[in-house]
Amino acid sequence: GRRGYSSAGAAEFLHRSIVPTMHYQKSLPRLPVPKLEDTIMRYLNAQKPLLNDDQFRKTEELAHAFEKGIGRDLHEQLVAQDNQNKHTSYITGPWFDMYLKAREPVVLNFNAFMSFNPDPKPEYNDQLTRATNMTVSAIRFMKTFRAGYLEPEVFHLNPEKSDTELFKKIIRFVPSSVSWFGAYMVNAYPLDMSQYFRLFNSTRVPKLEKDELYTDEKAKHLLVLRNGNFYVFDVIGSDGNMLKPSEIQAHLKYILSDNSPAPAFPLGYLSSENRDTWASLRKNLLDNGNEEALQKVDSAVFCLSLDDFPIKDFVHLSHTMLHGDGANRWYDKSFNLIITKDGTAGINFEHSWGDGVAVLRFQNEVFKDSTKSPAISPQSQPASVDSSKAVQKLDFKLNDALKAGISKAKQKFDATVESLSVNMIQFQEGGKELLKQKKVSPDAVAQLAFQMAFLRQYNQTVATYESCSTAAFKHGRTETIRPASVHTKKCSEAFVKELSKHSTEELQKLIVECSKYHGRLTKEAAMGQGFDRHLFGLRYLALSKGLALPDFYQDQAYARLNHNIISTSTLVSPAVQLGGFGPVVSDGFGLGYQVHDDWIGCNVSSYPTRNGEEFLQCIYKSLEDIFNVLKGKKIGS
Repeated sequence: GRRGYSSAGAAEFLHRSIVPTMHYQKSLPRLPVPKLEDTIMRYLNAQKPLLNDDQFRKTEELAHAFEKGIGRDLHEQLVAQDNQNKHTSYITGPWFDMYLKAREPVVLNFNAFMSFNPDPKPEYNDQLTRATNMTVSAIRFMKTFRAGYLEPEVFHLNPEKSDTELFKKIIRFVPSSVSWFGAYMVNAYPLDMSQYFRLFNSTRVPKLEKDELYTDEKAKHLLVLRNGNFYVFDVIGSDGNMLKPSEIQAHLKYILSDNSPAPAFPLGYLSSENRDTWASLRKNLLDNGNEEALQKVDSAVFCLSLDDFPIKDFVHLSHTMLHGDGANRWYDKSFNLIITKDGTAGINFEHSWGDGVAVLRFQNEVFKDSTKSPAISPQSQPASVDSSKAVQKLDFKLNDALKAGISKAKQKFDATVESLSVNMIQFQEGGKELLKQKKVSPDAVAQLAFQMAFLRQYNQTVATYESCSTAAFKHGRTETIRPASVHTKKCSEAFVKELSKHSTEELQKLIVECSKYHGRLTKEAAMGQGFDRHLFGLRYLALSKGLALPDFYQDQAYARLNHNIISTSTLVSPAVQLGGFGPVVSDGFGLGYQVHDDWIGCNVSSYPTRNGEEFLQCIYKSLEDIFNVLKGKKIGS
């Protein structure tokens, strides 16, 4: 068989790609540093809808002075530095730094979640069955990746030509140093996979001023959290093979039936703290004889969180996967695989090490493998092994300072979570199919609806962020698409404030205009031709050289553009039910959305200064209006 079976008869690998996993990595194109004049022009285009004429004139002056003066010098230095570091991208260092130097708690501020669809076979959604099957599939993914058997991640523009056995048979003989060009010839774009190794055995370690990423690929154990208690057991044997699924099942069953009380001071809360506070408490933990236990937590293959309650509805699901109760998570692990009492599963991931693309690939493979080739069935009997010997419950020695630290962390966590609202809608009157038929970009329409909704609710246009992957480049991360434009503002004002003045044809034209412009911004961002990362890189360079911060960056308008009130992110996948994240500013919205073939889903998080429920009602109304106009119907205000 292609799948590589161990003596136990269980598949050790998901598949065996004939093209090695990292075949394209060496020859990936480098992330371009945009031209400074392009960056300044794009920056001013993004500022225009947010400023009045006087403010814009001032910002324009500062931008042009920057472009001719200090900005030019910094740009030349950045380009020179980039030419000296051809193994990576100009954004890699600064971006890791930005995440790792941030002192806010990772939970709600940085960690995001994606929840899995249920297993199509209802009886497989039993907690123990699903936890076993997903754990086995996750380990298969890890082993497949490490053996170089995982299919390389490729974006196919013309899959009939490039996603074929023939193409793979040819390309595998093309040397790694040029393989990218071979794929490019058939309109296939290999993507950067440099983040993948950090999925496993990895954690973010709190340190004063700047955290560190830690990976220990030799560790063979899984970390399981239940009821705030920490358990570890080996999932890889000394021969490098995976434990039999029936043994993994036995150990998980043992943990699920353990009736130890919840700890009075659950350690999990510490990973929800301010990073400096947590760094000091961690030092205390280490000094207090917990080095071995913490080492087990940090180096574990991943963290499996088993929750003792079923999911009530989508809002409850979002709260559970985004933050949970604080005791049964370790937010610093590269990811927590969360499985609730009714078998609902999701992933909460730490964001510094990587972006949605790597996590999504992992989720897609785990979902496919655990549903199509499940390791055990609901009828499977666990192996008769002595789990009380194999499973170790971690015991933490806590002094008074640590107990006080945990209590304070819990207090803060509970208060923050208490103030977070999550709301969602499903717009059932159309989706991707209808929009493509009408020749408009589905993503552009969703983003236009958000602009229209905010204008209707708050009567203003504000800084908006949409993330776009730059994984088509070596060590690419993300670039920002700025969906608020003069076009969306004009169109939104027509719909919200002056409907009676416009014919349906005129409104259609305005929508098409927005769609074209948004399409251009998206293409530019994906090609590394946005402005946000470039300006960020220049600012980082100035500060790292100990220069005074240029006036350009001290402009209030610059600060306001980077205070993203509407922060958005989208993904659609057969494995994922919904995704979401917290607001990135206290007066903002965190907006996860999905445009499906015939419906559109939105998931919004907010704090008390903003009303997420009303925002969603305004989004619904905006989508309704846009769809009606596209269908040629006259709409009333």
